[in-house]
Amino acid sequence: MAVFSAIDFDQHEEVAFFCDNATGLKAIIAIHNTNRGPALGGCRMWPYADEQQAITDVLRLSRAMTYKAAMANLPLGGGKMVIIGDSHHDKTPELFRAIGRCVDQFNGRYIVGEDVGTSVEDMVAIRETTTHVVGLPGGSGDPSPFTAIGVYESIRSAVAYRLGKSSLKGLKVAVQGLGHVGYHLCKLLVEDGAALIVTDLDPMLVEKVVEEFKAMAVAPQDIYGGDVDIFAPCALGAIINDETIPQLKCKIIVGSANNQLESHAHGEILAKMKILYAPDYVVNAGGLIDVYYDGPAYNAEIVKIHVQGIHDTLLDVFKRAEERKVSTSEAADLIAEERFDKKSSL
Repeated sequence: MAVFSAIDFDQHEEVAFFCDNATGLKAIIAIHNTNRGPALGGCRMWPYADEQQAITDVLRLSRAMTYKAAMANLPLGGGKMVIIGDSHHDKTPELFRAIGRCVDQFNGRYIVGEDVGTSVEDMVAIRETTTHVVGLPGGSGDPSPFTAIGVYESIRSAVAYRLGKSSLKGLKVAVQGLGHVGYHLCKLLVEDGAALIVTDLDPMLVEKVVEEFKAMAVAPQDIYGGDVDIFAPCALGAIINDETIPQLKCKIIVGSANNQLESHAHGEILAKMKILYAPDYVVNAGGLIDVYYDGPAYNAEIVKIHVQGIHDTLLDVFKRAEERKVSTSEAADLIAEERFDKKSSL
């Protein structure tokens, strides 16, 4: 089981493993970089095939949070928590109270929120044993609508840059993943005149989006090869890889999924193919921005203005990539590393 020698370790400041026999908790918290401030990142619950898969995921996700916070101009660092378990069967209030005790050991150096497999209700249970949690009722709550707004603004930015259009009218968008973010995104896209091709592993989610937004449904394996203008990955990561890239017919890739590129090389391949890729950690920062403002003085309008700024941030990334003749993923990395001062980490 590799940690220090893992490809994705990337100078992480701390990786901690937790178990609790009474609740069955098996979890990992990774803190990547705190140069800009405390590490804030969600708690993901997933039935990983093995422990190494969980380690790889938490390392990649926590690193991405550092870059995301920097690109969103937030005084935060990057961290993440993963729980090895099935969110449909293994959840109990006691489990999340145990998670709170784990988080509390960092004394505010790591702040937890919701992620795939966890919910606002789970954060309430965590709050019973730690104050270092965001996304609670009465504050920011569910961050997915703001994540969707950020993705929508990112699509508008990419469309303006690559296609010279100010609206999405007449454009076709393939949306992969119709959970909270994907659903809200579909609504925004249709309101702006886009036509949708959609897919999800849950047929009920597909049926809902098809009925509400007159979308065309395809099988999960067919979403990559659709004759569309924009591909919006809003499910899990590593879906831009050697197998899927040859199928792509889109001009633009913009989605909310974390770590969409299986490797750095795939960003370079997309650039050579003239497919404009919007780096995921820039695109999906809306949720992080939302929970950053969590608290008694929470103001949704202030959050929305900050999230809409992702549009111009992406334009800067596209321009930097063009000027330096590098991929957009490399350009975003360069900007983020300047902001969190990667060289000064432990």
